[in-house]
Amino acid sequence: MASSSFKSLAPISLVSYPVRASSAQLTPNFYSSSCPKLFPTIKSVVQSAISSEKRMGASLLRLFFHDCFVNGCDGSLLLDDTSSFTGEKNANPNKGSVRGFDVIDKIKTAVEQACPGVVSCADILAVTARDSVVLLGGPTWNVKLGRRDSRTASQSGANNNIPPPTSSLSNLISKFSAQGLSAKEMVALVGAHTIGQARCTNFRAHVYNDTDIDATFAKTRQSNCPSTSGSGDNNLAPLDLQTPVAFDNNYFKNLVSKKGLLHSDQQVFSGGSTNSQVSTYSTSPSTWSSDFVAAMIKMGDISPLTGKSGEIRKNCRKTN
Repeated sequence: MASSSFKSLAPISLVSYPVRASSAQLTPNFYSSSCPKLFPTIKSVVQSAISSEKRMGASLLRLFFHDCFVNGCDGSLLLDDTSSFTGEKNANPNKGSVRGFDVIDKIKTAVEQACPGVVSCADILAVTARDSVVLLGGPTWNVKLGRRDSRTASQSGANNNIPPPTSSLSNLISKFSAQGLSAKEMVALVGAHTIGQARCTNFRAHVYNDTDIDATFAKTRQSNCPSTSGSGDNNLAPLDLQTPVAFDNNYFKNLVSKKGLLHSDQQVFSGGSTNSQVSTYSTSPSTWSSDFVAAMIKMGDISPLTGKSGEIRKNCRKTN
């Protein structure tokens, strides 16, 4: 994910737990006849964006997470606010943090030229996430497609459903569980923090106040993140200090060494129930890789709009 990666949040009110639709409604071959050039069209734009800025791969992957965790994978995150509509972009986890919307716009424009009115923005997010992982050296998988775009969004859903960087292990487990994802799948998915960067405001408390952190590492991160709130809040640090733009298992090695950047990262390896899984991933990249792929496919199945539900947006930022 990126900046604070797929993490950042607030209180609780109208929490909407997704009703799971049958994943059989989605299929990797959904556009094989209606838009045969879909995959190369998307990959070309993603490749260009990542070539220009390596960090963009993490940002595009993160968009998919933040979309799926609010009423399912329906493209709701992409909707702009209007005078009569409040979307998700300015929710606490997203404001000043999620990015890459301009890349999605470019992809949508290219896809519309190839096959007008056929491919949803929700599906574009799913394919873009996969391509970002692959282009940064990670595994590939067959993306299940056939989602349609929502006509609504939920700022309260974004505030409530996406785990913040201050999360405890139990909070992470419960937030993922609310989406139908197990603790094991949660650990596999947070490994996406092997790429991307986080803002000082999201790791300040961890590097100054927590004890489950390597002292030298904490000091290194303090050098670019002043202790006073409001000072240097947007200064960035890599989520993986070893290979910040390579999709590998170094994130888990960092956790074992108590060098997780976010409080929520280190919570996954801090004496709790997920320690052994992190240890396994730190020594077996292939195990993590296969678990990550399975979890990504399952996350992509969260409450898709299919059939006659929703719409195929012409512009990902607004309803038709």
